[in-house]
Amino acid sequence: MTRLREIKTNFTAGEVSPDLLGRGDLRAYENGALALRNVFIKPTGGVSRRSGLAFVDTVAGVGKLVAFEFNTQQTYLLVLTDSQIAIYLGGMLEETVIAPWNVEQITQLVWTQSADTMLFTHPDLPPKKLTRSAGGTWSLSDWNFFTDKNVIYQPFFKFADSQITLTPSATTGTITLTASSAVFEAGHENTRLFVAGRQVQITDYDSPTVVTGTVIQEEDEDGDLTGLPNTDATIDWAEQAFSPVRGYPATVAFHQDRLVIGGSRDLPNRLWFSKSGDLFNFDLGEGLDDEAIEFAILSDQVNAIRGIFSGRHLQVFTSGAEWMVTGDPLTPTAVQIRRQTRIGSVVERYIPPVNVDGATLYVARNRQEIHEFLYTDVEQAYSSSDLSLLSRHIIADPRDQDFDQKRRLLFLVRGDGKFATLTIYRSEQVAAWTVHETDGAVQSVAVVGDEVYLLITRGENITIEQFDDAFYLDSALAGEVMEPATTWSGLDHLEGQSVAIIADGVPVGNKTVTSGEVVLDDPALSVQIGLPFTHRIEPLPPSDIGNAGSGRRVRLVQGIFRVQDTAALRLDVGRGLKDVPLRQFGAPILDAPPPLTSGDIRVRALGWQNDTTKALWRIEQDAPLPFTLLSVSTELKVND
Repeated sequence: MTRLREIKTNFTAGEVSPDLLGRGDLRAYENGALALRNVFIKPTGGVSRRSGLAFVDTVAGVGKLVAFEFNTQQTYLLVLTDSQIAIYLGGMLEETVIAPWNVEQITQLVWTQSADTMLFTHPDLPPKKLTRSAGGTWSLSDWNFFTDKNVIYQPFFKFADSQITLTPSATTGTITLTASSAVFEAGHENTRLFVAGRQVQITDYDSPTVVTGTVIQEEDEDGDLTGLPNTDATIDWAEQAFSPVRGYPATVAFHQDRLVIGGSRDLPNRLWFSKSGDLFNFDLGEGLDDEAIEFAILSDQVNAIRGIFSGRHLQVFTSGAEWMVTGDPLTPTAVQIRRQTRIGSVVERYIPPVNVDGATLYVARNRQEIHEFLYTDVEQAYSSSDLSLLSRHIIADPRDQDFDQKRRLLFLVRGDGKFATLTIYRSEQVAAWTVHETDGAVQSVAVVGDEVYLLITRGENITIEQFDDAFYLDSALAGEVMEPATTWSGLDHLEGQSVAIIADGVPVGNKTVTSGEVVLDDPALSVQIGLPFTHRIEPLPPSDIGNAGSGRRVRLVQGIFRVQDTAALRLDVGRGLKDVPLRQFGAPILDAPPPLTSGDIRVRALGWQNDTTKALWRIEQDAPLPFTLLSVSTELKVND
């Protein structure tokens, strides 16, 4: 018989795909696991039972969570649901604002923030801005492009064929405009045309070729009002780029003191940059350095803009590729755009790109990959690396993402209601995925300051819940009283559900919530009540087994599990899950919270295993108690 000893010092490759069972030569095999569920991977390599979720509030319906940072002391959580925005500060509802977006439209909603204003865009609806005044008043209003003497400096574009002409009936006042082909719709009323250098406000739709409008007269150099130059037919005309007929901006961002609009419903591959320092002024002027910029992304593939991100350069994520816009500073004559990679971004919904240590993480168009868009000084270009290559099974229909700088975790919401986390330290080459499950379906995630919030469907309720390191249960509430009590209320959001209870620091079993309350068997001074969840750790089979004797039987002789600040350990070493006694100094105190143990737990094992593709041990427990595993040392025998 061959005796093997292996030490697993870390889990910094995370949960890897079963496809790697034949690749024991990879470093990821040595540092990975078959299953890591409901645990957070520490950057140092160990794993801990994930934090519980504290209940915050129930909301009107499914939607999206968005962070709004007014200043370093005031960070708000915006909950966008059907036709409204609920605004929370410190977990308390502060105000509700009426909004125009329904549930389906929220999935394509894009936002960006500057100071006390957040801008929202949707390709089918007029763009909005949410503003918080210094006095604490919130308002949602339409964008207002810069206007001077009734001239609106907004983007214009000729959607019609270049040869189609317009013939004005007069040069000033109320006129009719006749097109050489059908170009007008009823929705053109109250929109503007740019004809031969002058704007015309359309007041009436007469037919597909004729509209009535008012000429917006401008002053010439002598101060006299001038209208259209003549009544000749002209091809020199365009219409406002954003309107009920042509759609509205698709994405938006701030970059180098300019407002950048990326694409619209009918112009999906076009970019508009406002004047420098004048965010809602899109006057192209004479092409001076501070004037507005406009151009289309033209190439050999579709490039509908799905996201724009202001980083080292302006990064543009399209349906077919990733682009870099350069110019330092950006000017009409210096701006350049170059394609960097050909991955493409998800089209069905907007998933915001997030910055992690100078790299931008985005969801690929195939919805099976998370890519890192990173600039390299050596190549003077960006590259896209797949961060999910070894854990492809975890990336299942991504719906939302955000990065928690405090925990170094990327949170990814999946279409099946589960969520995944990526522990990422690029400088240390740590990129480790885990999967998390809760009794419900996660809809959205947002990181607000140092706090992480989830929007979760639980039965008939939609709840906001917050990760809290002091909680070991989900959708949980904690309470404390001066005199011991058996009845604990305030649990309406968990009505009819079986909940776990920690009373005075000790798990006391499950109870069913009735009329918003539970009754304990014994009185307690403090409780934590919520939904239980189970964490699971299952390693990959030892890589040396195949070298020692492929297809032969193997058995685990013993395992040494090094734990830290752990109160419970439930382990399967081949004979089913069993609670492992933790080393304790002194006799345990009856009805006291379980003491925390740090050190090595030695477990003996018996029995041979024929299938060498299965793990030799497994940790799985739902006890709502602290748990951290640092390393595992195993001794094996292989039958030669």
